[in-house]
Amino acid sequence: MFYFLCKTILHGRNVVESTQSRKLLEQSQSLILRWLSSSSNEHSFTVSYLKNKCGLSLESALRASKRVYFETPENPDSVIALLKNHGFSETQITRLINKRPGLLASDVKRTILPKLEFLISKGVSMADLACILSSNPALFASSLENQIIPSYNFLSNVLKSDEKIFLAMKRYPRLMGCNPYDILSSNINTLLDTGVAECNIASTLCSLPSTFVRSPDKFKDMVEEVKDMGFNPSKPMFMVALFAMSSMSKPTWKRKIEVFKKLGWSEEEVLEAFRRYPTFVRLSEDKFVVTMDFLVNKMGVSPSVIAKRPRILLMSMEKKIVPRGLFALDLLSKGVIKRIYLRSLLGPSDHVFIENFINRHKAEASQLLKLYHEKLDLSKNWRMDGCKLQHL
Repeated sequence: MFYFLCKTILHGRNVVESTQSRKLLEQSQSLILRWLSSSSNEHSFTVSYLKNKCGLSLESALRASKRVYFETPENPDSVIALLKNHGFSETQITRLINKRPGLLASDVKRTILPKLEFLISKGVSMADLACILSSNPALFASSLENQIIPSYNFLSNVLKSDEKIFLAMKRYPRLMGCNPYDILSSNINTLLDTGVAECNIASTLCSLPSTFVRSPDKFKDMVEEVKDMGFNPSKPMFMVALFAMSSMSKPTWKRKIEVFKKLGWSEEEVLEAFRRYPTFVRLSEDKFVVTMDFLVNKMGVSPSVIAKRPRILLMSMEKKIVPRGLFALDLLSKGVIKRIYLRSLLGPSDHVFIENFINRHKAEASQLLKLYHEKLDLSKNWRMDGCKLQHL
């Protein structure tokens, strides 16, 4: 109904002016809200409870009332009390109910409490428990005997530690909802058959668990692609590359390669950058364009040099690249330094950077420090406008 209503109002055959579009959008939103409200009269208590007791907005409460219904507060009150007693904050409860309002109608003793008790028995802290379950409320609807316990036991066999299991669950809360034998086991066996060491598999499952949550056929294809790029399955970097590949679709990967090439990299340099630091490809295209624009056009750095140090692209523009870059350009113009080396400029920590570029010039140290602080303040006034870095 929502889709039909929005489509009818917003996607007519004729192109309308932006002001007319805004009016139509406002009208559509009003109509949707009125439709929700009128069809929810019989759920008025539910809507009021969701809004006043659970912190949902009126529109969210109206939507949620289509998925849960209760006439008295006893059961939802007991659910919220149980969550609060197990470390859930009001914000987490609001997020949880917004995602899965049906939880308020669940049987506390038979459905919710046993799952909380099972995870607590394994040593999870209240804070981690609330974080995991508020991020993945689907676990409340999962069977304890048929899903949660088998998944936990499988992860225990691989990770050998309750602490590592909860770390993996925090990093990827949907991990426990994944079929351990049809997906995780199959993908792990593919890695073992490829020559990946068990310790590297376990380490990646703990630190980058989303890598494994792919259909076995697609996972095999990705493993072969990473091998074809020259990564050695016996080395830890193989799993990092696999994680980077698994984090995007093939069309996205191809589109990013074209963006890299347009900004001065050859296809071989793209692959070289990927081999050196695979996770750089997860960078947004806008961030890549802006960073390359500043380094190449403002600082005069060759694109090929950046391809050899792709980790630079992941650094903060505001906190590191812009202030240090502008500072180095000033030092160059003043004759304090003769050449800019990216590794020494952007690689060191703040403390080491100040020692190398400021304190070593004892006679000018105070002036240079003041200049650097000016560049830090200046960098806060730079913003990204589309794919351009503009000074305000």
